Amino acid sequence: MTASSPRKIVDVSGYKSSFSVGHRLRRLIWGGVWLLLFRPSPIPFHRWRGFLLRLFGASIGRNCSIYPTATIWAPWNLEMSDHSCLSHHAICYSVDRVVIGPHATVSQYSYLCTASHDITDPHMRLITGPIVLEAGAWVTTDVFVGPGVTIGEGAVVGARAAVFKDVEPWTVVGGNPAQFIRKRELQ
Repeated sequence: MTASSPRKIVDVSGYKSSFSVGHRLRRLIWGGVWLLLFRPSPIPFHRWRGFLLRLFGASIGRNCSIYPTATIWAPWNLEMSDHSCLSHHAICYSVDRVVIGPHATVSQYSYLCTASHDITDPHMRLITGPIVLEAGAWVTTDVFVGPGVTIGEGAVVGARAAVFKDVEPWTVVGGNPAQFIRKRELQ
């Protein structure tokens, strides 16, 4: 687009938020709890952070590792099974459900994104889809996982990958968009 070409401006003044006042109030309160009680807690206090998440409706299993720099948008949409992990600086944009299965790991700086916008709608309305990490799945460092994606049991998503489609169980994927690299075989 050149500097002299006209820009199309879409009027979204009639747009109404997808979220109720009650929902936004809950998120505001959660934001305060995250800032004052969750974020400053010492790293080994995983149970404390699990307790805080449960207060806001999250389902947290036994021995979960939830790091203080992890960001959870709506705890009531988070389910973590036993021995799962949400690591340092992981972002869980849980507008829709995020399910992290037993022994599954979301590594540092990864982004689980359950929402986007409908680009065919002039108002770009919100669209969502759940994210599921099945048992033993590993989302490694700095991975983006898009709405509606299931990472299969035992699958590994390589560093800095972008995942927009389901990942088959016991496979290794990587790249942008994520592509099959090989089968994962345990010795």
